[in-house]
Amino acid sequence: MELRQVFDDLVRFETDLWNAIDARLRRDGEVPLGSLNVMLVVERTPDCRVNDIAAALSITIGGASQAVDRLEKRELCARQPNPNDRRSSIVRLTAEGARLTRSAARLFDAELAARLAAPLSEPELAAFASALTALRAAGPGTAGTGNTP
Repeated sequence: MELRQVFDDLVRFETDLWNAIDARLRRDGEVPLGSLNVMLVVERTPDCRVNDIAAALSITIGGASQAVDRLEKRELCARQPNPNDRRSSIVRLTAEGARLTRSAARLFDAELAARLAAPLSEPELAAFASALTALRAAGPGTAGTGNTP
């Protein structure tokens, strides 16, 4: 098996998948995929902080903060003082943000079903998910690679 080809296929698939879903969400869901990802984290995380968003999406704290800034400008979320930590804020969806998240999430789920579940059998999809989980768990700096960050 040619690992460079596996890498190329994985990266190209991810790029094509992201771009197709993003285009649909921009067209029909009124929100780009990057923003929806942030909104979904806020929706499912009680007392969500910018740090929680960064960790959930594997992005920098600065990137997560900028994403929240963009959502705040659209009045889709709001920062509130964190009663447990004066150095951070709690991010909450506004009523419009919650409505848009629900609406866009339905489109997102439909696209995922069409692009992942339809072409793969249930066992193939389960094996793919398991392989991705194992690779993510191995993470950067895996022993023996000589590529520690």
